[in-house]
Parts: sequence; C-alpha cells; structure tokens
Amino acid sequence: MSRVARLAASLSEPLLVTDGVNVKYQLGFQSSNCAVLVEPDGKATLYTDFRYLEAAKAVADVEVVQTRRDVAGALSELLAGRRIGFEASRISYAHWQMLGAGGAELVATRGLVEAFRLVKDDAEIDAISRASAISDELYAALSQEQFTGRTEKELAWWIERTFRELGADALAFEPIVASGLNGASPHAHPGDTVVHGGVLVTIDMGCTVDGYCSDCTRTFAVGEVSQQLVEIYELVARAQLDGLAAVSAGESGVDVDAASRTAIAAAGMAEYYGHGLGHGLGMEVHEAPVLRPESSDVLAPRNLVTVEPGLYLPGVGGCRIEDLVVVTETGCEILTSFTKKMLTVG
Repeated sequence: MSRVARLAASLSEPLLVTDGVNVKYQLGFQSSNCAVLVEPDGKATLYTDFRYLEAAKAVADVEVVQTRRDVAGALSELLAGRRIGFEASRISYAHWQMLGAGGAELVATRGLVEAFRLVKDDAEIDAISRASAISDELYAALSQEQFTGRTEKELAWWIERTFRELGADALAFEPIVASGLNGASPHAHPGDTVVHGGVLVTIDMGCTVDGYCSDCTRTFAVGEVSQQLVEIYELVARAQLDGLAAVSAGESGVDVDAASRTAIAAAGMAEYYGHGLGHGLGMEVHEAPVLRPESSDVLAPRNLVTVEPGLYLPGVGGCRIEDLVVVTETGCEILTSFTKKMLTVG
C-alpha cells in the first residue's frame, strides 16, 4: 500500500498537508512551496507554483494543480466552502488565516502523517544506516586529528568538509564542538575558543543520505585530564549503557529515560543531567518518539531513537555519549559503531 493510501485510509475528512517534510514523505516530492490534499477515498492533489511544476508532473498517481506563487492564498479560493483538516503543529498562524480567508472550514489535526513516519521501512533504515556509517568513518578520521591549538570553529569546519568528502549529501545539523568549560552547555555553538590540553571536547554531529539523518556524539580527552573528568566520562558511559539496555518495543519513553538516570542519581549528579535521554530521528533530526521524563510515547519495533545521556558541570566541563538505535522486539540494534572508550587526542 502506498503512503498516500495508508494516510487516506486513516482520514475522516480531507487533509491538507502543507509541511514540506511531510509532503516529501508522502510523495517523494521536494519543494519549498507546495501542499497536497489527500482525500479519504485515496485521491491526492498536489498544488505548487510554476517553478516546481515539471518536477510535480513526475510524481505518480497525483493530480497536479499549478497555482500562483502564493499557494496558501490560492488554496483559500480553491478550497472555499469545504471542510478540510490541516496540520495544526506545522503551519503558521498567518498561513492558517490565509487558508481560511475563502470560507473553508479548517479542522485542526496533529501528527497524522508523523504517526506513519514513526515506524521506518527497510529503505529508510538502510539510508539512516549508511548515514551512520559515514559518521563512524568521520569519527575514526577525527580521532587522528590534532585538537590542540585549533579553535572549535576550525574543528567544526573540518567536520563539515570531511562529511562531504566521505559522501554525505548534507549536514543533518550544525556540528557541536564544545571544549573545556564550553562543554557545560549541551548545545554549545562552536566558537573561537582554542582547544588546549587537559580538557574534554564533546563532538555532536550528523549527516544526511538520501534525505535521512544520522546523529552521534562522542567526547574526547585532550591530553591527560583530571581524575574528576575521567569519573564524569565513566559515569556517562555507564548511564548510556543502562539506557541502551532499557530500549525495547513496549517500553515507555519515561521508563527508558529513567533507566539512564539511576547511576547518575546514585552518584549525586542528577542536577547536571537536565535533558531527556533521546529522541526519534528520520527525515528530521528530531522526531517522535521521545525518551524523557514527560514523554507519553511507547516504543515500537522499527522506531529509531538516540540514546544520549550527558553531564554538564558549570566551571568544570561536560560529557555526552550518543548512539542511534533501531528498536526491536527484544531490545535494539545500534547503528553507530565508533568506539565509546575514552580516547585521548593530541
């Protein structure tokens, strides 16, 4: 059954898919200015402007309607008087106003396409596996690079360039390179800080292959580091293994997250682990399901999630270790294979 047919079978009224990622998932069509109307009977109509018309015509089993560049304004006229579902969490208030200006009855929906994106098929897992293999190859090369004397920005640029050289289509997100005290910020931006010996450097990076993302974090020791930093690393490594061991179909995001906190809490360090254990990943680097204390998700086979506990101590530094895994009936398959032993770089 096609993705459009699966979505149509779940609908009680037509759904206007306006989010570009969701359109691409449904049709394989990529555009910055389009929408697809999926009817409960399986009919799909793709709306886009002249710039994307030829590409749209190559999409199988859809009716293509050319609109002016203002697709939302055109749809307000084309859908006037109809009852139409819309993606409430994927549309701006301004576009919602435009869509309803013609008198369409707009019904808020949430997560209808995303519900199908949760469970990956073989092709999706293959693409993510290939992206993860490139990440592994990059980490292997990075571990041989000189860190000291280079800025975080310089290392981030090396990562970006090397991803391309290794065959990645693009970056999944801006790399995080957080050295020394900057490691206390989970989402630190690479800056002009020069890396020196005696610190940890957290590297979080990912790439895309065939439209699907990888995401992996490793933390390196630069030269000889203090016993405190060694203990922080070992505690995060223990928490990460505990999190991995808890991942399995049928487990809740809350419980898997909690498993990663046991050792950290016992060490009196709970206040320094302030984010969730992980998140789903696919066409976007952050998707459902989520592994965190407030999660309402339950894991299912073929979900893909990250497992990435961390510790972040102001005035000291930080450490995070992250793997990307496929959920199975009995556990998980780890897609990121680069070593998690503490590596020392120069």
